[in-house]
Order: sequence, then C-alpha cells, then structure tokens
Amino acid sequence: MNPRNAIAASATLHCLTGCAIGEIAGLMIGTAVGLSNLQTMALAIGLAFVFGYALSSLPLVGAGMGLGKALKLVLAADTISIIVMEIVDNAVMAAIPGAMDAGLVDPVFWLGMMIALSAAFLAAFPVNRYLIDRGKGHALHHGAHGTHGADGHADHHADHHAHGSEHHA
Repeated sequence: MNPRNAIAASATLHCLTGCAIGEIAGLMIGTAVGLSNLQTMALAIGLAFVFGYALSSLPLVGAGMGLGKALKLVLAADTISIIVMEIVDNAVMAAIPGAMDAGLVDPVFWLGMMIALSAAFLAAFPVNRYLIDRGKGHALHHGAHGTHGADGHADHHADHHAHGSEHHA
C-alpha cells in the first residue's frame, strides 16, 4: 500500500473511532434521559467531536507535547475530517428507513450505524489523503510525533518522510 494511503487510512480510522464512540455515547445518553431525536443527534455530534479530538490528542500528549499545543494541532488537523464524517454518517442514518427511530437494542440501529460509519470512512479517506498530500491534516500529527512517536505509526512515519510530503504548518 502506498505509504500516504496508509497514513490517510490510519488518520481516517482514528477520526472514525472517536466519532463512533461519541455518536454511540450520545445516542445512549439521549435515549436514556428521554431527549428528542434532534437533541440526541446534537449531543451525539458534539460528543463525536470531543472523542475524535481526544483520541487524536492523547498520543501527542503521551509523547510529551503540552495539552494546549496538542489541542491546537488536533483542531487544525482533524476538524475537516470529522465534519465530513458527521455529515455523511448522519445523512446515511437519516436515509435508512427506521434507523433514526430504532432503539439501541434494535438490529436496524446497529446495521444502520455500520453502513453509516462505513460510508463516513469512504467519504473522509480522500479528504485525509488530500490534506496529507498538502502537508496538512494527519501529516501535522506525524511531524509532531517524530520517528519514535507514541501513536504506533513509526513504521509509516519513516515512509512518509521518504516521500517528502510532510510540511509543518
């Protein structure tokens, strides 16, 4: 696999994981406390951003970066990807008959969520690849980690440098 595609896939999976955790947590909380569909969706989207940013910030802070600097980097690098994911995820869930009204124990909800998150990945991957090719997005993370970063991407990082696509913003 092309090293930049591998980095884009990794970046997309990081964002997707955070978005999925936030979305599911928001849906569980909204359902448990009896929020309307619109309130529950707003909570889920908000938590998707929180968890998406948190999962991207943790490796940076773990590698010794200050929290403020890590958050600034993550906000710059991941916002577009999360926005694309959230738009696609929610549009797909809304398009699947019964998915928005299905409870958390309903297979329609979980099938819809799998389809929606898969579509969100497919939509965000080219966005992340475009950003990486321009030294933005997840490329910023790799520059902050160094070749011995705590994010588990050391093998991709060396390949990324070899292609010269990383720039520091």
